[in-house]
Parts: sequence; structure tokens; C-alpha cells
Amino acid sequence: MAKRSAPEVNAGSMADIAFLLLIFFLVTTTIETDSGLNRKLPPIDDTEQEDVIIKEKNIFQLNVNKNNQLFLKTGGEEKVIQIKDLRKAAVAFLDNGGGTGPDACKRCQGKKNPRSSDNFDKAIISLQSDRATKYDTYIAVQNEIIAAYNTLRNREFERSFPNLGMSFVEAEKRYSDPRTPSAEKAKLKDKLEEIKILIPQKFSEAEPKKSN
Repeated sequence: MAKRSAPEVNAGSMADIAFLLLIFFLVTTTIETDSGLNRKLPPIDDTEQEDVIIKEKNIFQLNVNKNNQLFLKTGGEEKVIQIKDLRKAAVAFLDNGGGTGPDACKRCQGKKNPRSSDNFDKAIISLQSDRATKYDTYIAVQNEIIAAYNTLRNREFERSFPNLGMSFVEAEKRYSDPRTPSAEKAKLKDKLEEIKILIPQKFSEAEPKKSN
């Protein structure tokens, strides 16, 4: 009596299933990426440049020490400031409009204190932290500074383009959304750039100090 051979396994169909599973996981798997603080660095310029003289009154100088205390120096005076009060103080500085003549600020709505910043373009916010500063404190200070810029940019965006019915921040999100039509993106880009030129984000960060 002849032996019956074992049935063969169709390896081809198994390979097809494995290939389909591979495609499925490649399409559906998301890779988490760590995103840092959004900063646009100035381009490298090898040409010799003249020294720029900055008036002390145009500098909003912040310093975070190793004990996570925040110090503010502006207008020749230094004081301790709480993080919860930082945004309001930064807005008041940026929006002061204390300049006269060619430095006058037409759209500033501040107190026009002659001992504070001249205009949006001249105002600079400077931050220096200590190497022992807690990361949470450092990030909180950063967030309040960026929020101060966005507060003024929102105001001027809505003032310049009232028919859009959105703020500067909302317009940026709309512009960054891949689902936004190209034609709308082109219009938003010009408007966003106009506000960025009006209120430039001049935020300088010094090298952290070493604790004693």
C-alpha cells in the first residue's frame, strides 16, 4: 500500500499576509519626536558690521538666579518680579511708545514713559538664567515672554484685518495647518509677515551663569 504524502503548505499566501501586515504597521505607526523651543536664529553673516548702540531704556533685562527668583532691570531700576506678573510687565514695556521724532510709535498704546522703550522695533527683552535654575521656572519665564509678544500681535492683527475674525495666533495655526488651501495660505502669509515686521520678536538669551 503506497504512502500518502503530507499536504504542502502554500508559503506564497503567508508571504502576502506578512507583507500586508508590514504595510499596515508602517502606515498606522506614529513616531513621537521631541520638540524644543521654537527659535529662529539669525543667518550667518561673515561681512563686517558696525556696532549697534542700544539705549538702556530699550532693554527689558530679566535674570533668574539659582533660587529661581526672577529679577527685572529696566529704566535703570532693578526689582524682584513674580512670574505671574511678567506678561503684563513685558506688554507694558513693549507697548510703551516713549520715542519721539523718528522713534515715535504710532500704534503703541502705552504710557509713553520717556524712561522706557521707544517703540516696538527698538524694544529688546533679554533673559539670563543660572545653570542651577529649575527647568520648569525657565520654561515658565519663556512662555510668559512669548505670550506678551502674542498679546500685542493679536491686538494689531485684529486691528489691521478685522474682517478675518481671527487673532494672530489663530491665523498662524491656520497657516500651519496642511489642510488649509494654498490660496488662503498665501493671503495669510502676507498678513502674518506684516504684523511680525510691525512687532518683531527681539528676544535675546544670554549664556547661563555658573552658580558660585
